[in-house]
Amino acid sequence: MTPVALPSLLLVEDDAELGPLIAELLAEDYRVRLVATGQDGLHLGLTQTWDVMVIDRGLPVMDGLSVVRALRAKGISTPVLVLTALGETDEKVTGLDAGANDYVTKPFDAGELAARLRALTRTFASNSTPVSIGEWELDPASRSVRSVYGQLVSLTARESELLGALAGEPDRVFTREELLSRHFHAADQPGVIDTYVHHLRRKIAKSVIRTVHGVGYQIGDAHE
Repeated sequence: MTPVALPSLLLVEDDAELGPLIAELLAEDYRVRLVATGQDGLHLGLTQTWDVMVIDRGLPVMDGLSVVRALRAKGISTPVLVLTALGETDEKVTGLDAGANDYVTKPFDAGELAARLRALTRTFASNSTPVSIGEWELDPASRSVRSVYGQLVSLTARESELLGALAGEPDRVFTREELLSRHFHAADQPGVIDTYVHHLRRKIAKSVIRTVHGVGYQIGDAHE
């Protein structure tokens, strides 16, 4: 029987002790390439194909979020998990809006990190097919929506994930708590869902997401 190739993982971590430790922990499930600088991480992220990336936020010279922004600006849609020592909600939102798909706060549990990576790669694989939303089409791979008239709107990672979740089950009304537990984090408040819905309506159309009063949100039939 031909062995199944392990998914590839780019790890960008400058801590001389933590980096090799994370690489060792993940080696059973991934082909890990470890580099210690943002510049090296960006170069490899742009020149090679990866199934997932883990990038430390606090890198010297070129920090982790700058690496993520640069990758997204070049159209790299590989899922990215950011490691950060900054646990405040505002800092996490900044990381997500920079293009990260998930984050884990240091110090972290190895089991949680592995589970987050499994969930991240599953979500990315299952949500890569374009989805029609009225006169628009969502492309999760490029985190963008395009109208039938050619208008293109770029989304943040969380905006794309939230819109994709709603569009994936168009007949379902999601509560804020469901969306929060599936696509955000326990430390966030339900109001963060309202904030992202507001952003999506401003970027696309008010009708892209329908409010079901007393329940939550459902995908709409977006028109320009």
